[in-house]
Amino acid sequence: MEPSYGQIVTTSAASQIADQLQQAIMDGRLKVDERLPTEEELAAQFGVSRPTVREALKRLAARHLIRSRRGPTGGTFVTGPSPEELATSLGTSVTLLVATGGVSLEEMATARLEMEAVCCRLAALNRTDAHLSALEAEIALQRTASLSDQDFCASDVRFHRTIVDAAGNALLRFLMNAVVEALMPVSNMIIFRVRDRTEIVAHHETLLAALRDRDGEAAVTALGGLVRYIRAQYEKAEEARKAIRP
Repeated sequence: MEPSYGQIVTTSAASQIADQLQQAIMDGRLKVDERLPTEEELAAQFGVSRPTVREALKRLAARHLIRSRRGPTGGTFVTGPSPEELATSLGTSVTLLVATGGVSLEEMATARLEMEAVCCRLAALNRTDAHLSALEAEIALQRTASLSDQDFCASDVRFHRTIVDAAGNALLRFLMNAVVEALMPVSNMIIFRVRDRTEIVAHHETLLAALRDRDGEAAVTALGGLVRYIRAQYEKAEEARKAIRP
């Protein structure tokens, strides 16, 4: 059954058309892999010009909600953004929030502690030997004195990403992208000059030991120790920044 759409009002027609088509996809009136009407047909349905429809379709394509295919069986088809694309978009948004001052350092630390604590409890139950091996490999790498700050930060992110993966919950993995993939690099950038790598590694080792023992509460306690240390480094970094401010 062909979806029906509301009347176009005063704001950008292309934006309204894109929003209405997106809503039709979200509520199931338009299905994934369903072919959309042609530009001419959509223009007639919405009572607008073909260039306006073309602009609306460009907006949907930018949202990863449609794709085009050439050839006799070609056209414009409904698609769905992959979890990876959505997670990247979420991470980018959070990074922008931090960069523009919309999220404080304290809020960053609190969000990380509360959200990753849930992952630690689940990871203690669901982790595999492969997860433990991956965590051990990152710790071994982090102990390398010659490792650059950039590579240490990357290993730090992978370590915590592995804990999130070990939790075995797809929705948590998606949501935690904002913490692990966005907040952690920002956090590392702020504190890398004042932190002690051996301290970070010691916390990682304690966390790994708790996961190896399948002790969720011990893992949460270890994470809490790590976050408290990071909070203290935030304060040091802020003091250093104030000291050099003209």
